[in-house]
Amino acid sequence: MRSLRSRLRLILATGAVVGAVVLCVPAVLGFSGVIGWTEAVTLTLLGLLCAAVGALGASVLLLSRRMGALSRSVTTAMDAHSRRIAETLGQDRLENVRVLEGVHERFVHLQEHTLPRMNREIRNAVTVQGRNDYEQQVAWTELREHLDTATFMPPLRGWAASPDVLRVLVRHIDRLRPELVVECGSGASSVWIGYALRRAGGGRLVAFEHDARYAELSRELVAAHGLDDVVEVRHAPLVETASTTVTVDGQRLSTADRWYDTSAFADLEGVGLVFVDGPPKATGLQARYPAVPVLLPRCTEDVVIVLDDAARDDERGLGDRWLDEYPELHRVEEAAEKGAHVFSRKGA
Repeated sequence: MRSLRSRLRLILATGAVVGAVVLCVPAVLGFSGVIGWTEAVTLTLLGLLCAAVGALGASVLLLSRRMGALSRSVTTAMDAHSRRIAETLGQDRLENVRVLEGVHERFVHLQEHTLPRMNREIRNAVTVQGRNDYEQQVAWTELREHLDTATFMPPLRGWAASPDVLRVLVRHIDRLRPELVVECGSGASSVWIGYALRRAGGGRLVAFEHDARYAELSRELVAAHGLDDVVEVRHAPLVETASTTVTVDGQRLSTADRWYDTSAFADLEGVGLVFVDGPPKATGLQARYPAVPVLLPRCTEDVVIVLDDAARDDERGLGDRWLDEYPELHRVEEAAEKGAHVFSRKGA
């Protein structure tokens, strides 16, 4: 645009010069008498008109050329922009194709590998759960028939002990006829153990519970089954105890620093069976470990210690510690839903 304005100024200047010349010539001829003043004025006007027409024509020609150049520039820019758009669209299309190929590959992997694996895992889980449910139903039925319990018994499994581990306990009660059974924890299992001791013809159970409210509920449950003379539920709050450091998966970790108040165990002697089902896991790492150090000196030579939830790594780890620190013990792993490890003295 700046170049166009410069050229227009040049044309106007040239037209002005030509116009001046045109005006001068007729005037000079008129003054010299060669032509009359009427002819001089007419020639002057014709000259001015021709100059204006010439200037206008030159301007139109220049503008036409400039418009042509502008059109070519716009066309070139449009072509470049179109190419950029086409390239961008092509890249987007290529990226979309790659994304779709990736989605297809994942779909194929999902269809050929993930789904069949998940299907196998679900079938296995359902099979295992079905087998566990069947085994617990069998154990429940056997316990009911063997112990001749009340019609309505407290439910098992979940937070409570499972029927299969109680079956292990009842089997040892029938064999050992212990005078004293100790349970770390209380609840439904306390009632079932009470029935087993009554059937065995003697012995009593002392169950230790860290939660005062739950201890009261356990007492009420025991009383509802008329087992007050067989089962005693003691409140033993968790208090500070010595902690140690153990290696778990290559890491040095501190064990739980709370356990039952040992003063509640002071009068116990001649313990023939110990059921370790507490404190709860949330207490800390290997929270159930102190059961053997505290109770083993108060036990009979043929004592049996049953550790519940032994399928968990935490319980297996503390069981390993028991064996390392008390070499007179040996361990038998019972098939149970949550895992059950039975410890006894060698040769007993």
